[in-house]
Amino acid sequence: MDPIVSTDWLAAALPCADLVVLDASWYMPGDKRDARALFAAERIPGARFFDIELIADHESGLPHMVPAASRFAQRVGELGVSNDRRVVFYDQIGVYSAARGRWMLRLFGHDRVAVLDGGLPKWRSEGRATESGPPVSAPVPGVFQPALRAGMLRGLGDLLENLDSRRELVLDARSAERFHARVSEPRPGLRAGHMPGARNLPFGELLTPAQTLRPREELRERFARAGVQENTAVVTSCGSGLTAAILNLGLAVAGFPEGALYDGSWAEWGGRADTPIAED
Repeated sequence: MDPIVSTDWLAAALPCADLVVLDASWYMPGDKRDARALFAAERIPGARFFDIELIADHESGLPHMVPAASRFAQRVGELGVSNDRRVVFYDQIGVYSAARGRWMLRLFGHDRVAVLDGGLPKWRSEGRATESGPPVSAPVPGVFQPALRAGMLRGLGDLLENLDSRRELVLDARSAERFHARVSEPRPGLRAGHMPGARNLPFGELLTPAQTLRPREELRERFARAGVQENTAVVTSCGSGLTAAILNLGLAVAGFPEGALYDGSWAEWGGRADTPIAED
């Protein structure tokens, strides 16, 4: 399954019994928007809500960290996902938090998963049908057997070791202002700056003004400017491990190895006193 699908593709596939559509919308706390309430107000027909904060490790103290395989399997099974289903994630912004949903499902071994290019805004702008209110019926539960791909995930120790080895190129998806410590971090208590040796590729550079993913060659050009070559080992990072997944999605669409994701991201690195920080 391609990593990203068009609205035309989804409209044709919606009647298929093996397709699960998931709204993985998430907003920064400062946005004052309730993703679940907005889902109830308008959604793609038949969609279910993939709650990024619920389907997470609630013991870590860091935002929406990857949960245990058993918790993930239980939660996606409740949404009707099983190993033989095709899954399409979308969000209410365009291409944003849906990329995190796709990355999580792939992390636990599922390949038949994609992101809807342009998300709900593009779907709505084309005059396609939506629905609102409580779901007509609960999803039929699925049985999902997870198979963790540990190579797609990085932790603090991996990034500390990489400071010396530089075996992997760290791409930071935050804005240039945050990366270069020109502004304070939006989360209280975090230092400003970036990991030494990291390169900055703000996730917005991969998107068009219409919030769709840029064409393959444009993506390749932007990754090349950030230091990515054909066989570069990449680790993505951001503020909390969410927009980093847009870079992983972009790598896949561009034809590069998809790389790994540092789940703790700046919420972990910038929240510690013992991690080195650069501001240049």
